[in-house]
Amino acid sequence: MDLENILLLLTSSNFSALDITIQRSVYREFYTLVYRVVIQMVKDHAATEDIIQEAFLKVIRNVPIVDNETQLKSWLKVVVRNTTYNYIRKNKKNCNQIDSDNVFLDNNIAYATDAEMIEDHIEMKMMADMIGRYLQDLKPEFRCLIEMRWKNCMSYKEIAEELHTSEDSIKYKLHRARNSIKKRFIKEWGESK
Repeated sequence: MDLENILLLLTSSNFSALDITIQRSVYREFYTLVYRVVIQMVKDHAATEDIIQEAFLKVIRNVPIVDNETQLKSWLKVVVRNTTYNYIRKNKKNCNQIDSDNVFLDNNIAYATDAEMIEDHIEMKMMADMIGRYLQDLKPEFRCLIEMRWKNCMSYKEIAEELHTSEDSIKYKLHRARNSIKKRFIKEWGESK
């Protein structure tokens, strides 16, 4: 099997019976697929590693039934996203930063050296600080919604119930707030490559 389709080996009913070299290759491909998204959400390398490992174990324990790699990748991303959200809910005290995958524009995934990872971490910290400043400049209503959604990890439904309004209204206002932040971000940081 070529490297392009190596993730399809996750659909094997007996992953542990595969050659250890192939298992490692599958894990590396999985890791590459999801690392950048998870690190942007939790902003902690060790936690990201734990989440990826936990998600990978869930995947090989619950073999997906898919027709192609595109369906598989979509399913994997759902598993990883849900595992990440579960981690965030369990560790709410660490959930005090914005879910930056909704603000940052670059979701490209690539291998990185340690120096690149450190540089990325510093740049992300600077970006997060800047976004924090942008939040302070938002209308109080928008700031409150963003804090409820990402700082308090509340769902659209929970926010709507607490504010006695509709989920659609919450989604629309959060969309406007994110766009406001995104415009300021692009103005200062430029378009993502």
